[in-house]
Amino acid sequence: MNDCHETTELPIIYRDEQLVAIDKPAGLLVHRSPIDRRETRFALQLLRDQIGQRVYPIHRLDKPTSGVLLFALNSSIAAALSEQFQQRSVAKTYLAVVRGYCPPSGEVDHAIRDDADKLAGLARGPAREALTRYRRLASIELPYAVDRYPSARYSLVELQPLTGRKHQLRRHMKHLGYPIIGDANHGKGVHNRFFATELGVKRLLLSCTELQLKHPISGEQLCLRAPPSGSFLQLLERFDWVSALSH
Repeated sequence: MNDCHETTELPIIYRDEQLVAIDKPAGLLVHRSPIDRRETRFALQLLRDQIGQRVYPIHRLDKPTSGVLLFALNSSIAAALSEQFQQRSVAKTYLAVVRGYCPPSGEVDHAIRDDADKLAGLARGPAREALTRYRRLASIELPYAVDRYPSARYSLVELQPLTGRKHQLRRHMKHLGYPIIGDANHGKGVHNRFFATELGVKRLLLSCTELQLKHPISGEQLCLRAPPSGSFLQLLERFDWVSALSH
C-alpha cells in the first residue's frame, strides 16, 4: 500500500544479490533526519531488518512521496549506481494529481535554489539548473466550489525530472501554476483540505512509479515499477483515471 500506516512490511518490487528496490509508502522517511526528530520508523532500518542485511540508499524520496526507492547491498554497487544518478542516465517517472487543467505537455526550465536549512547550519544556496518534462494523462471537473469558481478542475500528470533538485517536481508544478494536491509547502490549502475532507485523501499525490537504469553488473536495462496503490489508487478509480495510466 502507498499509505505508511497501512503496511507492516515494505513491498519489495525487485531483489537480486546486488540491489533491492521497494515501493516506499507515503509518510515514511528514507533515513533519520533532523527535520523530523520525533519519527521512529525509517525505510533504511525497516528494510535492513526485513531482509537481514545492510542496505545502502542510492537516491531519496521526500517523506510524503511514495514509490520506487532503490538500495544497493554493498558499497561498490552503491558507488556504481550513484554514478548513474549523478550522470543523469537514470530515467525517473512520477505520477501526480495537480490543480487545474494542466497543458497537454511541455517542459519546465526553471532554476531552483536550495532553501536555507537552519538545523543543518546551511545558508540558502545558489540557483541551479532544473528541468522537468510533463504530460497530462487525464483531467476532471468536479461540481464543487472549492475556490473562487463554481467548479473545481484537476489533472493527472506524468512527470519526468531531468535534473535532481530538492522538491523539484513540487516547486516546478507550482511555478507552472498547477500545484500538486496535498503539498503543504507549495500547494494551496483550500484544495488540499477538499481532498482530505471530501475525498478522504490526506497525502501528497505524488509517486515515483518507474525507474529505468542499467544493472551495475550485467549491464541489463532494468525497469523498476511501482503502480499507485492505497488512497492514491482509490482516487484514480473514483475519477475513472486508471485506464489513462497505460497511455
